[in-house]
Amino acid sequence: MAKTLGILGKKLGMTRIFNHDGSILPVTVVSAGPCPIMQVKTVDKEGYNALQLGFDEVPERKLNKPAKGHQSKAGKGLFRHLRELPLEAVDGYEVGQELTVGMFARGEKVKVTGRSKGKGFQGVMKRWNFKGMCASHGAEKVHRSPGSVGSCTMPSKVFKGKKMAGHMGDRRVTYSSAEVVDVRPEENIILIKGQVPGPKNGLVVIRKAS
Repeated sequence: MAKTLGILGKKLGMTRIFNHDGSILPVTVVSAGPCPIMQVKTVDKEGYNALQLGFDEVPERKLNKPAKGHQSKAGKGLFRHLRELPLEAVDGYEVGQELTVGMFARGEKVKVTGRSKGKGFQGVMKRWNFKGMCASHGAEKVHRSPGSVGSCTMPSKVFKGKKMAGHMGDRRVTYSSAEVVDVRPEENIILIKGQVPGPKNGLVVIRKAS
């Protein structure tokens, strides 16, 4: 995992903008920050360097006592999400300091991490784009099946990782070279070219690419 600085945000949805030449550019709108630093972790104390960020304020009744006790130390309020960003060094950062979308610039490459939409249990045609079995010549009720999954005698087993039916989506996904189209610090909005992982209102982490 790249140890780069980033910010937490909420995916608001997709729209489009028009370039100067009139071409259409699809973008994802993310409401990011401001994210206060809730805790600074160091090699001397925790064994590694990291910043713990908070995002999305919640009322006090939404959190239990341990969470309220931990977050109250920063004096910045109570938050729904806490995430750690490992860094090479944490010099110059302090508890209570706020990170905003102003750290990004138009045209910059970023890494966007989110949790993909859950699709439930799916067959091989939807999950892995299999073409399915024959639709004629006596093929009955097997049109969407995967077919053979291996030999009988050797090796007499199905290898781990075989593409088969199963749970689809609902996993951590990172887009490594997403482009920042526009940054609006006064609105805490960042526009990212194309799509980003997750549903609307889903939590995303936007980090500098390098």
